[in-house]
Amino acid sequence: MRLILWVLVLFAAAVAVALAIEEYGTGHLVVEVPEFEKFELPLDYAIAGFFATFIVFYILIRILSGLLNRREIRAESLMQTGVKAFFEGDYDYAKKCAAKGFKLAKTPLTKAINSVIAIRSAQQTADISTRNKLLEKTEQDLQDERTLRLVTKAEILLNDGNYQEALNTLQNLYSTGGLQPTAVLELEMEAQRQAGNWEAVLEIGRILIHRHPLNKKHYESIQHQAHLENFKAKTGNLDDLNKYWHSLSETEQKSSRIAVAATRAYIVTGDCATAHKIIEQNVQTDWNPELIALYSECLNYHVNRQIECAEVWLKAQPNNAGLLLTLGKLCTHCELWGKAQNYLEASLSVEPTPIAHFALAQLNEKLGKHELAMDQYNKALELTLKQNGSSK
Repeated sequence: MRLILWVLVLFAAAVAVALAIEEYGTGHLVVEVPEFEKFELPLDYAIAGFFATFIVFYILIRILSGLLNRREIRAESLMQTGVKAFFEGDYDYAKKCAAKGFKLAKTPLTKAINSVIAIRSAQQTADISTRNKLLEKTEQDLQDERTLRLVTKAEILLNDGNYQEALNTLQNLYSTGGLQPTAVLELEMEAQRQAGNWEAVLEIGRILIHRHPLNKKHYESIQHQAHLENFKAKTGNLDDLNKYWHSLSETEQKSSRIAVAATRAYIVTGDCATAHKIIEQNVQTDWNPELIALYSECLNYHVNRQIECAEVWLKAQPNNAGLLLTLGKLCTHCELWGKAQNYLEASLSVEPTPIAHFALAQLNEKLGKHELAMDQYNKALELTLKQNGSSK
């Protein structure tokens, strides 16, 4: 519509100039080029020629501009089709459309989006050659779209397990400063996790939990893994272990998964008192079976007090097979044979387990009841084989 209006305006202007020349124009236009002939044209012809030349050039420019616009429109159309196919899971078609759109596009944003879709689609289809070529071309052609380019590169590197290169890429992105988006922090947390930098994982996890409480469970799960790895690394060094345990928040110390890891670390390190204290502070939170089982390990001269604590817990959990088994082991250690047998048999009546059968077998062996001990050993073996067979 605008083109038609412009043509009408130019045509009206040409008519007006022609009428003016017809009315007032009596001169001539002389063009003289040194060493060449002299050209002389009536003024009305010269003006008409200028107008005609202008119109021709204008139309040619508009045609070229239209062709370029059609190219960009085509690139945008391919981009939209590629994005749709990508989220539909048709990665081959998405890669085809986006790669073609990347070649056609002239504006940086359209080119960048087509590039990212093509690269991610190639990654999904394991077309590593195409992916790497597109990554290289993107780095050459899209210097302005720095964030999009670097985030995509970091994610691809992480998917390949190149966590150190991914971290270097993210540091390059951070060099501009500013608050980083959540998705970028999630990429860094995964890179730090792969690198085994657990303190960094914990720090980033705290930031993400603050930003997105709806994803709290997911981030806490990753943080738990970091705590477990830190406890493993500090096992054997009591000073480091104490320092790390006391650096945790009250909420973290009350997490049964973290408490289990801390208890195991203290048991291996030989600090039974602290291990028992952690169990006693946490076991009634959710009656974690691992904490209950660990209570009968690393026994020292406080076993009688442990029995008293466990019997108090038993009032709240009378049918807890794990707690009954733990009490049976504690009583066996203190040579309270009758109580030990009662607790072990009660545990088996609630839930038969190979460990309970084995503990009862050992008790019978200490009491000189070898036939009963052999029977319990056989039952423990039979139940173990049965469980292993059902798990396959």
